Amino acid sequence: MKKIAIIGDRFMLPDIFRDKIVAACGDGHDIRTIEQPWPDEPMEHGYAVEGMDGLKEYMGKADEIVDFIGDAEIMVTQLAPLSAAMFAQLPGLRLVAVSRGGPVNIDMAAARAAGVRVVNTPGRNASAVAEFAIGAILAETRLIRVGHEALRKGEWRGDLYRADRTGRELSEMTVGVVGYGNIGTKVVRLLRAFGCKVIVHDPYVQLSVDDLNGGVEQVGFDDLLSRSDIVTLHPRVTEETKGMMNAVTFAQMKPGAIFVNTARGPLCDYDALYDALTNGHLSSAMLETFGVEPVPPDWPLLQLPNVTLTPHIAGASVRTVTYAAEMAAEEVRRYIAGEPPVNPC
Repeated sequence: MKKIAIIGDRFMLPDIFRDKIVAACGDGHDIRTIEQPWPDEPMEHGYAVEGMDGLKEYMGKADEIVDFIGDAEIMVTQLAPLSAAMFAQLPGLRLVAVSRGGPVNIDMAAARAAGVRVVNTPGRNASAVAEFAIGAILAETRLIRVGHEALRKGEWRGDLYRADRTGRELSEMTVGVVGYGNIGTKVVRLLRAFGCKVIVHDPYVQLSVDDLNGGVEQVGFDDLLSRSDIVTLHPRVTEETKGMMNAVTFAQMKPGAIFVNTARGPLCDYDALYDALTNGHLSSAMLETFGVEPVPPDWPLLQLPNVTLTPHIAGASVRTVTYAAEMAAEEVRRYIAGEPPVNPC
């Protein structure tokens, strides 16, 4: 019998974690659960709390988390933090399963020093984000936002049927996909169904044979920017990609192009994007993630008529919850069975 501490929240529900673990491992284990109030309450960042340096996007006070984990050997969570000081108080902890793509709420160096295995669930929301990205692209290309906002104001925009103002079909456009990982590959697959020309930039992977045979082209970043009617971002945030969309790269985009970011806020210089949208170089943008969240109410991009914004919800779907819980449960099963992890961090 293993002692398992589950720290869920109002997205990754603790009962779903429990049900998936019982289904994978049987019901003979001592499982305790607690629910955190995210997303109804915001997350913390380590730089704001003493002793939590380096941790990002977490929720929970260190002493309360330590008390709840107690003598558990296994911890399953999405957002609960584990700092070096916390690991020192949890000598019995041996496995941490984090239901997210990157364990930014865990001090990985401290975990290694403490001999704690950390696993994650990469790709858990890839389908959800890919679908959302397609919706974001259609909202801009077919003027869905423009028509919606006009009707909400009591305006009937019949002029949107005029040839010089109406939208374009994806079948006549070139879409540039930056990043060809779990999400980017799915975006490419969905885009191909629309008949558009798809070009991809990712210097670290090769296109699949299916995508190559389907006419997808792998190109350099500058080439992608200059050729694309739509640029959609899907890379991870690294030192190389941080700020990759800036005044210089926005200027390289085609006049009248559309910019979509459903990836991460730090990939983009939003002041430079504001300039590109107000000076007419870009026709519109769809933004789902931001450098600071929540965004300030007086943020200039909120005031622009040619921007669609959503509050970082692209990865939020019921299937994301169940799939992530299944992945975490399989890691717990493998640990108990003495098998190697599928997704070690």
